[in-house]
Amino acid sequence: MTSTSQNRPQPSARQAGSPGRDAGPSGWAGWVVFAGVMLILASAFQVIEGLVALFNSNYYVVHPSGLVINVNYTTWGWAHILLGVIAALTGFGLLVGNMVARVVGVVLAMVLAVMNMVFIPAAPVWGIMLVAVDILVIYAIVAHGRELKDSV
Repeated sequence: MTSTSQNRPQPSARQAGSPGRDAGPSGWAGWVVFAGVMLILASAFQVIEGLVALFNSNYYVVHPSGLVINVNYTTWGWAHILLGVIAALTGFGLLVGNMVARVVGVVLAMVLAVMNMVFIPAAPVWGIMLVAVDILVIYAIVAHGRELKDSV
């Protein structure tokens, strides 16, 4: 007499592991890589914008008093550089699947989007482009952030 347990199918990785999660990453993990790379690229843009504000404040379309927040361009420049450096570090954290980087990335992308919206009168095309990048980064992290962690 044979045992009936030998005839039963073995539980799959999905049944044995956490419910509702596949063993391998889906194709959406690329979105988080995209978010990390775009955050690093956006950080380079922020640093460039900050350096321009520091060294050539006449480049911008309006005088600092024409901005939403009336602060001189030197202050804007240092703010852009500081947030750009933090964004680069966060982007690298996203690429390795760090959970803290995902949280910081969303908050930082929101801060950068607001900052760039406030700065739009000074550099309209540049500001709109960076806001769009920040929105894509937020979407990629929020919608698919867990999947890169699963694939690493």
